[in-house]
Amino acid sequence: MRKLLPLLSTNPHGGGRSALTCRYRCGDACFHEVPNTSDNEYVGDVIAGAMSRRSMMRAAAVVTVAATAGGAVVAQGAAQEAVAATPGTDATPRTAGKSAGARGLRFTPVAPNRDDKVTVPDGYAQSVVIRWGEPILRGAPAFDPDKQTATAQAGQFGYNNDFLSLLPLKGEHGRQVLVANHEYTDEVLMFKGYDPENPTREQVEIAWAAHGLSVVVVQEQHRDGRLTPVTRHPLNRRLTATSEFELTGPAAGGKLLRTSADPTGRKVLGTLNNCAGGTTPWGTTLHGEENFNQYFANGSSPTDKRYGIGTGATERKWERFDKRFDAKQEPNESHRHGWVVELDPYDPDSTPRKRTALGRFKHEAAQPRLTADGRPVVYMGDDERFDYFYKFVSSKRMMKGDSRKAREHNLTLLDEGTLYVAKLTGDSPQDIDGTGKLPNDGEFDGSGQWIPLATGDTSHVPGMTAEEVYVFTRLAGDKVGATKMDRPEDVEPSPRTGRVYVALTNNKDRGAAGKAGADEANPRNNNKHGHVLELAEHWDDPASDGFAWRLFLVAGDPNDPATYFAGYPKEKVSPISCPDNVAFDPYGNLWLSTDGNQLGSHDGLFGVATQGERRGEIKQFLTVPTGAETCGPIIQERRVLVAVQHPGEVDGASVEKPASTWPDGPGKIVRPSVVVVYRKDGRNIGV
Repeated sequence: MRKLLPLLSTNPHGGGRSALTCRYRCGDACFHEVPNTSDNEYVGDVIAGAMSRRSMMRAAAVVTVAATAGGAVVAQGAAQEAVAATPGTDATPRTAGKSAGARGLRFTPVAPNRDDKVTVPDGYAQSVVIRWGEPILRGAPAFDPDKQTATAQAGQFGYNNDFLSLLPLKGEHGRQVLVANHEYTDEVLMFKGYDPENPTREQVEIAWAAHGLSVVVVQEQHRDGRLTPVTRHPLNRRLTATSEFELTGPAAGGKLLRTSADPTGRKVLGTLNNCAGGTTPWGTTLHGEENFNQYFANGSSPTDKRYGIGTGATERKWERFDKRFDAKQEPNESHRHGWVVELDPYDPDSTPRKRTALGRFKHEAAQPRLTADGRPVVYMGDDERFDYFYKFVSSKRMMKGDSRKAREHNLTLLDEGTLYVAKLTGDSPQDIDGTGKLPNDGEFDGSGQWIPLATGDTSHVPGMTAEEVYVFTRLAGDKVGATKMDRPEDVEPSPRTGRVYVALTNNKDRGAAGKAGADEANPRNNNKHGHVLELAEHWDDPASDGFAWRLFLVAGDPNDPATYFAGYPKEKVSPISCPDNVAFDPYGNLWLSTDGNQLGSHDGLFGVATQGERRGEIKQFLTVPTGAETCGPIIQERRVLVAVQHPGEVDGASVEKPASTWPDGPGKIVRPSVVVVYRKDGRNIGV
């Protein structure tokens, strides 16, 4: 029997999110009062009440979705019984870079570690694609951290890269268009002698320019999977906290979105805290504005509180330099953030659009799937403890092709449709004691319904107008009884099966005094490690009003009885903690990046089979440097891309006292970067 990969004890540079990360990334969200004080059912309570009546050892078809009249069942197969019955099956690799496993996952798992580098499997290599500060626009200077200016930064690759998308570039052989989010800035790691109580205007304006989005064309290397940026390409673009964006959809122009600077309620400066996102079938990218609340000072209204806007000064003190960040002076400015942004990366002159029909909350991501008749459905999570999971169903069909008419039409798809929120129901309340122990019947599962919130100008929520539903979507979810979730982050449908996977990163408040306890959908109190939920729409129709759900993974130390890996033998999996971003490879495997690993190791990227006899077998593909988070995974046939975010973000670190020397070695400033991993022999990943 293969031994479990080792766990690591904690130390000052071990796993887990640092206090520095909490300060700059989310404004210490976990240390503030939970914004959702509604009496809605908690997903943990649902899990507790939804213990499946079906045994894990039952005979069934391997990983099928069985459609029944008005419902669906997410089932796993009897082949798992055979795997479980032969725990001695050896998954240890026989040659460097190769291992038994599902197609696409045949590599030697990387062991947990705390190395200050990107660690990849045997037989693989990695290189930096692009670093913070590298010039991408014409006229932008080379990066010099000692002589940085806002003007320079506005022409350079931004800070703290997160979501990544690679799109084809027709007519230019071997080139693709890379789009990246720049979620937030670590001023203490950017500026020598930074005084957080007294930032300078230049520092603030550099930070504004380091937020936002980057578009940069990259060139493929013929012999392997490496990518290099094509600087000053006509499609290259920077969008920052001061670029112009357009509000579109049913709430655009409404009184809740008007400010003294924009009485039309349609033009916004900047996009903030762009976390994950999505790539549409019509060739645009979607970008979720997540922890936008931390940029706004002096909140006072009940809606400010529900969205986590503090009553005092902000960490970065931007309100001293622009009144739009002061809620006392501009109470509606924060309403213009917290949306999904749609960008056309093929048109560098286009104005990106904030889609109000998709609702306003802490958007982690937004990934579309098409109905049988061609209407996009977008799944979205609100990354907050005890908040909700949503979907939007467009009323328009996508037009195929890349003609001007088709592109103009498709750029309206996300402005008309219905916004829904999820309510999960358990099958049978039993066996849940808060430890996460698998119930006697062998599964955590249940059913659910999509509750409509608004369609166009029509509200489905009593006591709220349609504009209020879109701008204060969290309150709409409160009113209709949506299920409280454990930080629903990235959400993506499988391109092969249509099943939807939701990363629920963690929630240490579960079971705390005065807080909801464990349930079937969240079976552990003090949930440090998170879990992944699998959802199947009724009739495999993404526009349906109901679904079946089950827990696919319950993360943590495989030796812990509270963990679960879709029934796969625990002695054959890599330990994983705090799943965050999700992606799929060409073979249908699910890939998970982590944020804040609580097992003592650095964060990493993991692949897990979702079908067949190896369903639930999870293998670690890489780890990132000290203090870093793994973001924005893209898995293509010949390469894997990740955004290495906030390297060196360790308590007490600064420019003068770096906690990491990545990526350029000692004596160089630490720089968030995009990394590509490829096989040394040039062959496809994991085969």
